[in-house]
This record gives sequence, structure tokens and C-alpha cells, in this order.
Amino acid sequence: MTRSNPSARSSAIPKTGVLRALGTMSGTSLDGVDVAIVETDGVAIHGFGTSAYRAYEPVERAQLAAALGQWQGPQVEAAGEIVTRAHAALLAQVLVEDTEAEADQRAVDVIGFHGQTLAHAPRTQGTLQVGDGTTLAAELDTPVVWDFRSDDVQLGGEGAPLAPFFHFACAKYLKRDKPLCFLNLGGVGNLTYVDPRFEAAEDSGALLAFDTGPANAPINDLVQARCGQMMDEGGAIARGGVVETGALELFLAEPYFARMPPKSLDRNDFAEMITLVSELTDSDATATLTAMCAAAVAQGMEHCPEPPEVVLVTGGGRHNPVLMEMLRVSLDCPVAPIESVGLDGDMLEAQAFAHLAVRVARGMPTSCPGTTGVRACVGGGVVSVPGGED
Repeated sequence: MTRSNPSARSSAIPKTGVLRALGTMSGTSLDGVDVAIVETDGVAIHGFGTSAYRAYEPVERAQLAAALGQWQGPQVEAAGEIVTRAHAALLAQVLVEDTEAEADQRAVDVIGFHGQTLAHAPRTQGTLQVGDGTTLAAELDTPVVWDFRSDDVQLGGEGAPLAPFFHFACAKYLKRDKPLCFLNLGGVGNLTYVDPRFEAAEDSGALLAFDTGPANAPINDLVQARCGQMMDEGGAIARGGVVETGALELFLAEPYFARMPPKSLDRNDFAEMITLVSELTDSDATATLTAMCAAAVAQGMEHCPEPPEVVLVTGGGRHNPVLMEMLRVSLDCPVAPIESVGLDGDMLEAQAFAHLAVRVARGMPTSCPGTTGVRACVGGGVVSVPGGED
């Protein structure tokens, strides 16, 4: 990716007050692009705005899947073009619709663009999110903050997960006064333990975050290969199956689960899961992969400093009733979709990158030792403005 000079590019973004930020996210499940507006000063959430979704076309999804795990080459370049084009189209649509619907409000001040993760190996090769924020800034005539993860990795962090600082702001927005967890079940599962009794997200002890293990990605891959479906809609396939406990035990014996957090995964780090269930029927295999996701979360919960008051589930996994029931049985605290507290589980990560964009533009940290294992608090990200020089 082309990196811009942050010091030369942040002057177009107001330095004080509440900003209207538009965040984007395209996750490891490769389903499509989410965008959402958040009103924030980088510390507190002051309101939520419009949101939208654009599914990747089948040919786009196939090209992105072909580039997974690669660091360079023509397939990576093609993936970057797809991601930039898809985001540009949806962002332009939302900016126009927002201007028409919110005529009495100012325009969006900044866009937080996550890009699409193709490869993630922070301890060896680094992290790679494709998509060009400079191009987006020029096409949309709006400042764009992007490449959020690289600086964290360069300072010894995992580069993921990055939503925890937003989760802390959400806990404050909800006026919570006891520890709680946010569990995102996308392609990979990640958990954020939030203690809202602390004043700031960067305070030591306020946050603990890490990837729990694979979530929807292996389930989606299996049912697509065997059944021609994009996902196990409503848990219908898993519901008719029986969990193979031997395969589950082998899965939980993986060294990753013995590592102390913070820690993170690439989408295909557990590709051998499919091999463990290869001789099972479609329903048994799907049920077993679903149980693996729930068991990984249960293992991760043991790292929480205190038992949380509740686990709020976001991401596509919350729509799977079989997975949600497995979580409720496995965990010693209430488990509920994040909609139960009035937040949007489909848009939470897009909202997170809107919030983080404001933090980057104002020189605030976006990760800390408790979230990524970085040596010190760091505010990663590149800021590109329309007409700026690369």
C-alpha cells in the first residue's frame, strides 16, 4: 500500500469538538463491506448515524479468496483494486444519502478505512490489508484514515484486534459500571474484556483483548464446499448433527490455546480443522466445527481478570442459534446478542473504525499492551487528504 505522510495530511480534520466519522469494515468472512457513521470526539460516543452494506459479488469474493495468505503478486494487486472499488462505490452512495437526509448537519469530517486483510503473521512477516486510502480520499473529497495496523506491529504488537478502544467507549455510552465482554464472531472470533470503572481505554487494566480462535470461516468454507451454501443459515445444518468429541479434543490441544493473551490469528491458521471432520457427515461436521468455535471462546474466557457481568455477541455468529446456545451452555455468565443493549451487531466494527479514525487524527492511542501486546500505547494509521502529496 502507498503510505502518506500523516504530519502533512491531518490539517483538514478539525482538532476539537465532536466529529462525524464514517467507518468501513470488510472482514475475514469475505461477505462484503459495512459502512457506518459515528459522532465522536475520539473519547466518547455522542451518537450513531446511517449505515449501509454492500455484498461482494461472487466473482469478487472468489478473487479475494484466491489472494488470502499471499503477501504480494498480481492476485494481491487485483484484490486491492476490488476492495478499493467496492468501498468507493458504497462510501459515495452513503455520503450522498447522508447529505440529503441530514441537510441540517455538517458533512462527514473523516473516513476510517480498514481495508481487507489478506495475510496476518505479526510475529514473522507482519500484516497486510489491501485497499488504497489515498485514492478514496481523492475520489470522495474527504480525509481518509487507513493502514491502522502497521505501526502497532512495528512496535511489537499483534496488530489485532483493534476494536477494543471502541468497545470501551461503547461500555461508557451504555453507562455500564461492571466488567463486561464484547465477543465478535466473524471469520475469526475475538474477545474484549472491558472494565468501565477505569477512566480511559489506555489505562492499565481497562482492557484485555485477543482472538479466541476460528469462528465462522471454517464453517462457511465447509458448507460452501459440501453443500454449495455461503453459510450455515440459522444453524440448520449443525442442528441435525452430533459433535465428534475426539475431533474437538484434538482441536483444543493446539498450542495457540495455551498462549497467554494478547494474541491474534490469521483467517486460515486453523485450516486443519476441516481435516479433523473430513470423514463426518455434513451435519456432524458442521456441528463439530460450531462446537469448536464455542469451546475456543470458553477457553479464552478463563483469561478474564474478573467474571464479566455479560458477554455481548456481535458479528455474523450471533445469528446462529446453535452456536449461541453452545455459548450459553459453556459460559458461566449471561450471553446475549449486542442488540439486547441497543447497539448494531452488524455495524459495530465499521463504527469502530470511524471512532478510531478520529483518535488517529487527534494523536490518541488506538492500541495498548492489553489489547495487542504492543510495547507501549500507539496510535497507528495514515491520514490522507484530498489533493495531498504521497
